[in-house]
Amino acid sequence: MVMVVFLIMRDKVMIDPNQDQDQDQVLAHKVAATLMHKGHTMATAESCTGGAIGSLLTSVAGSSRWFNGGVISYSNHLKTQLLRVDSKYIDVHGAVSKEVVEAMALGGCEVMAADICVAVSGVAGPSGGTAAKPVGSVWIAWCGPEQRLTSRLYHFDGARKEIQSAAVRMALQGVINQC
Repeated sequence: MVMVVFLIMRDKVMIDPNQDQDQDQVLAHKVAATLMHKGHTMATAESCTGGAIGSLLTSVAGSSRWFNGGVISYSNHLKTQLLRVDSKYIDVHGAVSKEVVEAMALGGCEVMAADICVAVSGVAGPSGGTAAKPVGSVWIAWCGPEQRLTSRLYHFDGARKEIQSAAVRMALQGVINQC
């Protein structure tokens, strides 16, 4: 059994730097096993992770049995057009917000006919952060069976790639918890 170590300090999340791609594969296989055991399908609605969640999941042989697809909705236009996010949410709260990421997850379940969808929107950096939404701020939402929504704001430390990798891991761990 491989242990994934998360260090949480004052609402900051850092992934153990010793964690490597093999552990990501273990996590992806655990997601696959959980979904197959429950008979669920899933989809992804990604922004700041740029498709990394879907890429990791589809690296698992047989993923077509439980992975319906993913949308990389980096632009606000695609969030509204492909994932049915109400543009008012983006105008009022911004793309990196609970309201938008939850709408992305709901839209992902509907558009991709999935039981579960994980949605991610954040500021991966190195620029683009603000005082209210600094670099490393990432909202993740999970829409589970019967459209049960869960979401959480994370604050990841590190460079762009590290922030993206941490978001991928937390998103997948949340899929397991959502099942």
